Amino acid sequence: MSETEAATTEGVYDVARIEARWADYWTTNNTFVPTDDGSRPRRYVLDMFPYPSGDLHMGHAEAFAMGDVVARYWMLRGYDVMHPIGWDSFGLPAENAAIKRNAHPAEWTYANIETQKKSFQRYAITTDWSRELHTSDPEYYTWTQWLFQQFFRNGLAYRKESPVNWCPKDQTVLANEQVINGGECERCGTQVTKKSLNQWYFKITDYADRLLDDMGELEGHWPERVLAMQRNWIGRSTGATVRFAVEDGPEIPVFTTRPDTLFGATFMVVAADAELARELVDDEHAAALEQYREDLKRVSDIERQATDRPKTGVFLGRYAVNPLTGERLPMWASDYVLSDYGTGAIMAVPAHDQRDLDFARVMDLPVRVVVDTGEEDPAASGVATHGDGVLVNSGELDGLSKDEAIVRAVELLAARGTGEASVNYRLRDWLLSRQRFWGTPIPIIHCEHCGEVPVPEDQLPVRLPENLRGEELAPKGKSPLASATEWLNVDCPQCGGAAQRDTDTMDTFVDSSWYYIRYASAQDDTQAFDRVAVDRWLPVDQYVGGVEHAILHLLYSRFFTKALYDMGLISFTEPFKALLNQGQVLNGGRAMSKSLGNGVDLGEQLDTYGVDAVRLTMVFASPPEDDVDWADVSPGGAAKFLARAWRLAHDVSEAGGDRDAAASTGDRGLRQKTHRTVSDCEQLLDEHKFNVVIARLMELVNVTRKTIDQGAGPADPAVREATEVVAQLLSLVSPYTAEDMWALLGHEPSVARSSWLNVDPELLVEDTVVAVVQVKGKVRDRLDVSPQITAAQLEELALASETVQKAIGDAEVRKVIVREPKLVNIVTG
Repeated sequence: MSETEAATTEGVYDVARIEARWADYWTTNNTFVPTDDGSRPRRYVLDMFPYPSGDLHMGHAEAFAMGDVVARYWMLRGYDVMHPIGWDSFGLPAENAAIKRNAHPAEWTYANIETQKKSFQRYAITTDWSRELHTSDPEYYTWTQWLFQQFFRNGLAYRKESPVNWCPKDQTVLANEQVINGGECERCGTQVTKKSLNQWYFKITDYADRLLDDMGELEGHWPERVLAMQRNWIGRSTGATVRFAVEDGPEIPVFTTRPDTLFGATFMVVAADAELARELVDDEHAAALEQYREDLKRVSDIERQATDRPKTGVFLGRYAVNPLTGERLPMWASDYVLSDYGTGAIMAVPAHDQRDLDFARVMDLPVRVVVDTGEEDPAASGVATHGDGVLVNSGELDGLSKDEAIVRAVELLAARGTGEASVNYRLRDWLLSRQRFWGTPIPIIHCEHCGEVPVPEDQLPVRLPENLRGEELAPKGKSPLASATEWLNVDCPQCGGAAQRDTDTMDTFVDSSWYYIRYASAQDDTQAFDRVAVDRWLPVDQYVGGVEHAILHLLYSRFFTKALYDMGLISFTEPFKALLNQGQVLNGGRAMSKSLGNGVDLGEQLDTYGVDAVRLTMVFASPPEDDVDWADVSPGGAAKFLARAWRLAHDVSEAGGDRDAAASTGDRGLRQKTHRTVSDCEQLLDEHKFNVVIARLMELVNVTRKTIDQGAGPADPAVREATEVVAQLLSLVSPYTAEDMWALLGHEPSVARSSWLNVDPELLVEDTVVAVVQVKGKVRDRLDVSPQITAAQLEELALASETVQKAIGDAEVRKVIVREPKLVNIVTG
């Protein structure tokens, strides 16, 4: 069998033979490797890379099918498409598996990668395997370490002692974003506690404004809910910084969005776990504070902010002075204020903040209304008022609206030197230290004399020791690297004295925050990336992945991109021009799970129905962003449709006929359907309405078969044209079948490299349209009419219809509503 022949010549749609034939062809001929020679415009399609925890699952089947539709469509439209793949191969699952198996994490990781790679190749993704990367390869993490050092030298990486989220089971710190479900570790579900550690951070807060403001570039190209999630996470709020003098103590700056309510402040609250609380507490209350702080270690930040959490606290025995009124305000420590919000202290205005009011009621503190909203007094109702209203009980602010009062309050504070307008953010710096082994080592050496010293660039990468395995990797409250003394102890690069390596590894989100740039020159071992290649391909034109990464990965990647731009290393400020989120794959309305007994094995589905049927099922089931319930779909039905489509190509091949005959000599009705389908699908594909594209494809297959059966025959040039379009559209989702059809039609492979049909505008003009005729709201007839028909002509035709006359019977026609050319509604009395 030659390269140009189809896999099946006996007239039977043989899925196994077709898959074996074309998988080998694509691999041998590097079909999906971009030419990168400038002969065609470039497009970069990227799927969020997988974690190698085992073989591919149904979620992978959906997500990667969606990205592949985009890549294949752009190839057909004449673009040089880069569609690379790699593995996010550092992380806890591999380390935990190594402990369990008494092995090294690399053994489990790379075995899984090989398994997944074979499955990806079988699944027929348009992958350029020459750009494959693994974040756990020294060839990759060399440059992760190099980039860390650029951040360090530019003041964007720093180390500090602070209370952090601690997972007792995984024995490592977690970023705030990795604490979910009211305080659980996102990896293992264990309740997170607090622990004070010296940790590395990236100064993502320096980019808070740009991360917010630059979302304007992404509007209309990213899902709005992702942008909303990022805006909420960054949480920019404007207000004022107010400085409160503490009697016999330091001045405390407090951020508030409502400086107009200063006259309503009746006490102050300091975060109990902030060092400020320890500095302020008097001797009488110090022991109670320490016990409270100890208890607080078992409570997550999310739990602390819950509105329904009972309010508790410790009086500090100190008083602050209201800078506008001179009133003494008692100072308390409580868990509902977070240490990293502003300065870790707030002014409490209980009449107009529910948490403050709940605290005041528990501690029997005064409640003073300063904004008249017309609602019941909060001291009596127990419900804080939040309306704008008019200021009362507020001295010279009385009678002002909220906005007027805010401006005036800031003016008063500034005049007294006790405050000024300011901006605050919910976003906190990115905590990236991890006390685990299987991650990128932080390339810093700690010297008693020189401090924090970057490992010289010519000594990168700092490799992970290869002799640690099994129980040696078990979590012990500190990194396993701390016990690798030969690796740990080194000479200081600056003074030559005794020093030690940093024993923490980086959060794996550091690896994934720049991998999309590495793909442009993935095999370059001389630099992190080739700037010329990056300028050719980036930013990414279409990114595909789950909405669960809206805050973690996507926000971090945007930060990395902006930081690298500021360092002059790249020329763009947003990494992903467009984002497509796919939904989940469910079964019976619930997420697939072994414990629920509703798991579906992807490999078994592929073996039973074939790759093309599973891919078609995934894409046709719903819009990409919606969930797919496997219980509601039919891969068996998809397989039958594919056989019908393939039969078209087989029949055209068997019929012979003149391959060079002009399609214009064929059946005009079929040609109109073909060209309208292509025209419609162009817009649908640009809008990511892939499931509707499949519906249009199915209609075209049906019309083509009907045209053949009604006498045109498979040798009709219009039938050949329609079948070629079927093969091209089918190649977006079911490439094996499409490739075989293309070969049956006598074309050189690959259909992925064929040219999209040029639509003839004349064939898009409708000769007739269907007008629906309703009597008393029920459809009684359908009429083929001219698109140019007048309302009077359409009414006359509708009333002349025999079926319509029967429906009217003896009733009186009271009204005829005409919406030419497609609707007539007859109202009878």
